[in-house]
Amino acid sequence: MRATVMRGGKLVVDTVDEPVPGPGEVLVKTLACGICGSDLHALRHADELVAAARDSGAPFSMDPGRDVVMGHEFCAEVIDFGPGCQRAIAPGSRVCSMPLLLRPDGLLGVGYSNDVPGGYGEFMVLSEMLLLPVPEGMPTEHASLTEPMAVGLHAVEKARLAPQDVPLVIGCGPVGLSVIAALKLKGAAPVVAADFSPGRRSLAEAMGADVVVDPASCSPYESWREVATPQDAAAAPMLAFLGPPLRPGVFFECVGVPGVIDQLMRGAPRGARIVVVGVCMQQDRIRPTLGINKELNLQFVLGYEPHEFANTLFDIAAERLPVQPLITGRVGVSGVAGAFEELANPEQHAKILVEPWHD
Repeated sequence: MRATVMRGGKLVVDTVDEPVPGPGEVLVKTLACGICGSDLHALRHADELVAAARDSGAPFSMDPGRDVVMGHEFCAEVIDFGPGCQRAIAPGSRVCSMPLLLRPDGLLGVGYSNDVPGGYGEFMVLSEMLLLPVPEGMPTEHASLTEPMAVGLHAVEKARLAPQDVPLVIGCGPVGLSVIAALKLKGAAPVVAADFSPGRRSLAEAMGADVVVDPASCSPYESWREVATPQDAAAAPMLAFLGPPLRPGVFFECVGVPGVIDQLMRGAPRGARIVVVGVCMQQDRIRPTLGINKELNLQFVLGYEPHEFANTLFDIAAERLPVQPLITGRVGVSGVAGAFEELANPEQHAKILVEPWHD
C-alpha cells in the first residue's frame, strides 16, 4: 500500500506492506486522517518523545531509527476481520477508534509504532473492541476530528469546572480551539482566549470564545480580570493587597513552548487552576514560589478516557461541538510533507486532513 513514512527525520512516500489483522483485529481503509501538532513534534523531536515516555513509565515503544507511518486522528471503513472477531460491525461501515491496538504483549499506539501503520497510509488494523460506528449522516471529515476534540473535552473535565469559573485559553491552535469548544459545551462563560495570530483569533470566535485577545496589544491576564470582576465588586469587601474580588480562574496552557507555564503562573490570580494541555518537548523552568504564594493548582493532562472519546463522537454528530471551521485543507499521501511545512504558518491552516486514496 502507499503511505507517507517517517524515515530518518524526514517524510517520504513509499510502498509498504499492507497490514494483516491478527486475532480480534479488523482491517480498515483510511478515509480521512488529521495531521496533529504532536506529529509535527514527533518528526522534529522523536528521540525526546521516546525518552520522555520511557522516563514516565508509559507503555510506549517506538524506534525513531526505523520506519513509522504516523496518523492517529482518523475515520476509516471496515474491510475485513482477523481470527476470533465478533463481526458486529458490517464491512463497508465507517468507524472511529481510539488510536490503540490491544495485543497480548501490550498496547501499541496507532500512528506511533514501527509495527502497525497509522492513518497516513491506505490501510490500518484496529482492535475490534474499540471500534465506534460513525452515526448515519455524519460527514467523514467531521468524524475524523473526534480524537483531537476529545483531547479538549478531557482537559476541560480535568479542570473540574464550577459555575462561577472564568476560563482563559492561552493559544488558539487546534488544541486550544478544541478546549474552547468543550468549554462552551459545558456552559462555561465568559470564555477568554488569546493568540498572536489573527487567523487563529478568528477561529477562536467561530468556536465560541466570548472575548478574544491579541497579546501583542493587550494583556490576556488584564482582559481576563476585567470580565472576572463581578459588576457589583465595588460593594464587596476588599483587602488592599489582594485587590478587588474576582471570580475563580481556570487557565488553559495550549501552546507547549518553554516559558509559557511560568507566564501563566505569574499572570494567574490567587487560587487559580492551571491546566497544561500543550505538549512542550523541551526542558522548561518554573518558579515554585509563584505557585506557593498564590496557592496555584497545576494540572497536566494527556489524551482522554474511552467514554470521553465516545461522547465526543456523538457530540460532533449532534452538532453540539463545531468542527467544520477547523478544516482548512486536504492532501493525499504525496502532499503530507508539504502540509507539515504549511502548518507552521498559523495564518494558513488549522487542520489539514490526509485522504490517502485521493492523490
